[in-house]
Formats: sequence, C-alpha cells, structure tokens
Amino acid sequence: MPRTRPRTRLALSAALVAATLAAAPAAQADSGGRHGGPGHSGKDAVRFATFNASLNRAEQGALAEDLSDPGDGQAAAAAEVIQRTRPDVLLVNEFDYDDQGRAAELFQRNYLSRPQDGADPIRYRYRYSAPSNTGVASGFDLNNDGRTVTEAGEPGYGDDAFGFGAFPGQYGMAVYSRYPIDRDAVRTFQTFRWADMPGALLPTDPETGEDFYSEAEQKALRLSSKSHWDVPIRLGAGRPVHLLAAHPTPPGFDGPEQRNVARNHDENRFFADYVSPGDSGYIYDDKGRRGGLRPGSRFVIAGDLNADPDDGDGHPRATLQLMEAHRVNGGVRPTSEGAPQAAAEQGGANDEHTGDPALDTADFGEPAPGNLRVDYVLPSRGLPVADTRVFWPAQGRPGAEAAARASDHRLVWLDVRSPR
Repeated sequence: MPRTRPRTRLALSAALVAATLAAAPAAQADSGGRHGGPGHSGKDAVRFATFNASLNRAEQGALAEDLSDPGDGQAAAAAEVIQRTRPDVLLVNEFDYDDQGRAAELFQRNYLSRPQDGADPIRYRYRYSAPSNTGVASGFDLNNDGRTVTEAGEPGYGDDAFGFGAFPGQYGMAVYSRYPIDRDAVRTFQTFRWADMPGALLPTDPETGEDFYSEAEQKALRLSSKSHWDVPIRLGAGRPVHLLAAHPTPPGFDGPEQRNVARNHDENRFFADYVSPGDSGYIYDDKGRRGGLRPGSRFVIAGDLNADPDDGDGHPRATLQLMEAHRVNGGVRPTSEGAPQAAAEQGGANDEHTGDPALDTADFGEPAPGNLRVDYVLPSRGLPVADTRVFWPAQGRPGAEAAARASDHRLVWLDVRSPR
C-alpha cells in the first residue's frame, strides 16, 4: 500500500550495528540460487521468503476470477519472481482471502505450476490461509468523521473496518510451503484487542489530550490490521520452525493523532513480545490459549512490516524493537544490486534518506516517501543463516522486468541450514 512523506529517522543503535557486523552473512546482489529440490546454498538449506505480491483486487471474488485462467499479466509476473527465487516456505502479503481457498489454489495451478518467461515451474504441496481483519465492519466510527459505516462498498467503509479494506479479506495473507504445515498447532491472533497490550500506544487527540477512541471502541478494537499468525513448519523429524507472519498497517493515512503510526508500532511490538518469555504473558490467541512462543522454539519472523528503521513516516522504534529483541537475529541485512540503482536514478526523497539504499525492499517512487526497507525475514538466534538477499535485479538482468510489473515491493529471502 502507498506511503506518505519521508521523515528522517533515528540512526541504528550501536548495539544493533555491532550485531549486524558480527552476524550479517554475505548478501551479494540478486541471484535466486540453485534449486534441485529443497535447499539452495547447500543441500541442507531451507529458503524462507516474504513477498508483498499486490495480489489484491478492488472487489470481492475478483482475484479468484483473475486467476481462473493463466492470462493475468500481473499475476504471471508475481509467479515469475517466485519461480526465479524458489522459496521453500513463502509468505505472500496482499493476497485476497476467500474462505474456500480458491484464489490460492488457482494461483498455484495456473501460474506457479506453469513456466513464466523461461523460469521453471514450482509446486507447493502445502498452503495455509485464514481470515483477516481487513474489511471486517467494526460497527464504530473509527476514523471519527461523524459517520459509522457498516456495509462494504459504502464510502468510508474501509476506515471504519477493523483493518482497512473494501471487503472482508482484502489485502489478506497466504503461506505456501514445500514442507508440511502443522495445522493443528497453528495459532492466530486476529481478535486480540489492542487495549489488552500493556503500555499500548493508543492514540490521543492532540488538541484535547483525550483518548482518540472511545471506551466502547477500545473494548472492541483489534490490534492486528490483518492478523498475526504462528505457523509451525515441519522441516524434519525434530522441532518445527515457526513462521511468524504479519502485515502491520502502513504508518499513514491518519490525522494529527497518528493512530496508524501508533498501531504499526504496536503491531510490530507484538511479535517482539511473543518471542520473549518475560514479555508475552498478556497474549492470547483466537482459541483463548494464553502466552507466547515456548522458550527454545525456533522461528522466522516474516512480512511486510511497513516500517523502515531509518527513513519514512513510521515510529522510529517500530522495527528496531523487533530487531533488537533478545531472541531475534536482527543483524541479517539482505541487499540487492537494483535498489541502490533505483534510488540514484529516482532521486527526490531518496536523496534525503539516511539508510543504506541497498537494503531497500519497496519502490514507492515519487512523490515521497521514496524507496524504503519495509519487508523482513528475521530468524531466531541459533538458526544458522547461509545467505539472505532482496530480489531486486539491476536493470537488464533476468527477472528485473517481472519484479517491477508484479508489485511495488520486492521479494526478500533467507536461507537457513536445515535444523535437525
């Protein structure tokens, strides 16, 4: 989703810089890696990836309709990106949800399973998706415009939904995996209330100092603009690796109360707390189970987190609090050849940024905010990282045109050596 004007951000803390220098693997440009089965940087490597593929449509059911035959150019470009990078476990953000899973199945059948511009087909045996808060009517006037809009299609409906969307499930998420998903152990946090997070940054009206949301709204308002998922992936006979998937709201499209800046911060904070045993006691899932991830569990946090640690409109701590969490290896710094090239050619807001343009994962262009690092694949400490990159090929390289046609975001991948 688009962003607003850039804002210079705080520099990385000395501790994070030190961790980056110590932990960052070599991240050389744009190759998707070899693929002759699971594994890329070696026979025991497993590739995790996140991709905001912009597979969203303006009307309910339109995505499945577009994917019902292999003729949609944007979907074909997204499939080509996936085929060239060949993730083993893939989170797709901005994939419209339908409760039959029809769109996800059609994307596999008509796009991923067919060669795209010379790239080899790829087959995912396992898929997971679940409802999203986007487009789900709250019954409240959440944007305080004096109207309570409750029906999809009405002007203003999206702003009064639990998460912005024109219909339930727009901008949803989907997981594709070549390894089994332990569906019985999946945890979702769609209905977790924002006010139940201790110290939540619930917005206030800067003119009055009063709460922006009424007491009744706070009792109903959910934290996740889409959802937060804990999806255990069975890589072998040992303990699973938990894919922690999310897509926080963009930190914009609000007023002086900065309600979306605050929500983005707390949506990112959620997984920082979830993986920290001392901070996760308040959390409950959609089945009522309390607490966070078990100590010692292995995980990969993935998603379009809609915040850059150095530039853009977000809270300056939004992603830093996640990358600096004790159990998160925040030192992985995937880069590409194409991102700095794009930033230099576009200029504008990019010239004012303080962050390394090689780390950018999204091309938001001009006017502001320019290009930012908003998509992340962050492993738990102890998961051995083999390589990590952003698929943003330099102009003229294979896949460069497909990446630009598919989305304003670029796929980010991380290879970990398969844990035993």
